[in-house]
Amino acid sequence: MKVLQTSDERFQNLDGFPYQANYQDIDDAQGGQLRMHYVDEGPKDAPVILCVHGQPTWSYSYRKMIPPLTAAGFRVIAPDIVGFGRSDKPSERSDYTHANHVKWMHDFVRRMSLTNITLVCQDWGGPITLRIVAADPDRFARVVVTNTGLADARNIPEEMATKLKQLLIDTPVLNTVEVNEAMREDLEERGGFADQAENALAGADPRPPFMYWIKHCDASEDFNPGAIMSLWLNSCSAEEQRAYAAPFPSEEYKQGARQFPSLIPLFPDNVEVPANRKAWKALRTFDKPFLTAFTDGDPGEADIQFQEEIPGAKGQNHVTIKNAMHYTQEDKGEELAEVVIEFIKANP
Repeated sequence: MKVLQTSDERFQNLDGFPYQANYQDIDDAQGGQLRMHYVDEGPKDAPVILCVHGQPTWSYSYRKMIPPLTAAGFRVIAPDIVGFGRSDKPSERSDYTHANHVKWMHDFVRRMSLTNITLVCQDWGGPITLRIVAADPDRFARVVVTNTGLADARNIPEEMATKLKQLLIDTPVLNTVEVNEAMREDLEERGGFADQAENALAGADPRPPFMYWIKHCDASEDFNPGAIMSLWLNSCSAEEQRAYAAPFPSEEYKQGARQFPSLIPLFPDNVEVPANRKAWKALRTFDKPFLTAFTDGDPGEADIQFQEEIPGAKGQNHVTIKNAMHYTQEDKGEELAEVVIEFIKANP
């Protein structure tokens, strides 16, 4: 496995991010080692809040949550997923699989000896860490999910899947501006992927908007995480855009970020469907406190699925955070931090 490390110079003097870099070696699942970066703030003997980011971000996205969480007496650990931030970046797309990401993050949690964890996960932080919660539930005390899910293609029949895969193949590759427009179109009227897919095949809609995102990340020549974040946050300064571009000095560093959307098991023959369905079976027995804190600017149905299927979600004060889009920890970081603090207080 050829592995790249982004130069430390790229991360100097980032806006609102004064945190010391920490590193943990993990098993690369091929007989070698990878280096994962993480932020570690607050008392080392305090209860742990593990904050796991998504695509195309890194631990920088949690900078607004770290101060209120540590001020409330918690230890905040925010790792960079392999391929992101200051963590190692395998240079081949084929190295990035859902199973590898789960193995890498699980090894990080074990080597850090983390227990009694309150998990906060967003976007791809969910599909990775919820598999770990399902496999190793004794390490976790509570879970907070925000704008994430664990896809298992449960509502996509085989006869629909073949047509949908062809639809994905035929989806054009849009540039950054075009994919932003496509993803925002009729945003407030969308349901889940299965509903979008059924509408598309019935001729009501051209295709699920997420297909444009998959193709953009996969093949667009102007794929740029900094530019993407500038379009998908309520506000994003030039310095913040620089911070989101920092991990990716050239194309070969972007392979993990490009690959993530293609890994989501949207179709029933995806290699990860059995593992995700096994994880859901375990999560349906998870009775520890489980909270959804989704936003009003990221429509979908995953929060309802969590609330209905996970025992620990019953009776919790689930929240909808207003005036925020997909990246809750960025648009409403301080508010999400208070939600987490109150959730922990209510579930000691």
